Amino acid sequence: MNILNYEFNGEGMQRVFENEKWTVGIKNWKPANDVTGIDCLERHNKTDELFVLVEGSCTLVYANETEGGLEFGAVKMEKDKVYNIPATLWHNTITCKDTKMILIEDSNTSMENSDILNLTEAQIAEMRSLA
Repeated sequence: MNILNYEFNGEGMQRVFENEKWTVGIKNWKPANDVTGIDCLERHNKTDELFVLVEGSCTLVYANETEGGLEFGAVKMEKDKVYNIPATLWHNTITCKDTKMILIEDSNTSMENSDILNLTEAQIAEMRSLA
């Protein structure tokens, strides 16, 4: 038996390890996560998601549903800290080109139990202002 290691250096996210319980992915910058490309939020309805910033910079943007609509917020990530996105929280990542993050989530997380929310132009402008 040997110790295994995994890497991913392309654009976007790739799952590099998965078993029946959890998945580890590496998430790098991609145009849709650039401040000029952000246009949606996502949520995972059954599972939390964890992020760890390894290189670069990332702002976690999120929204809570209220009676008056969506209430937006943002957290500027710091390296070597673990950030938990609770199940059902609308969120996305705004990154710079040199960004690399580790993503950890339940292996059953998929688009079948997740949602995408396309943002209006006004909401996109608000997301950009938070970054």
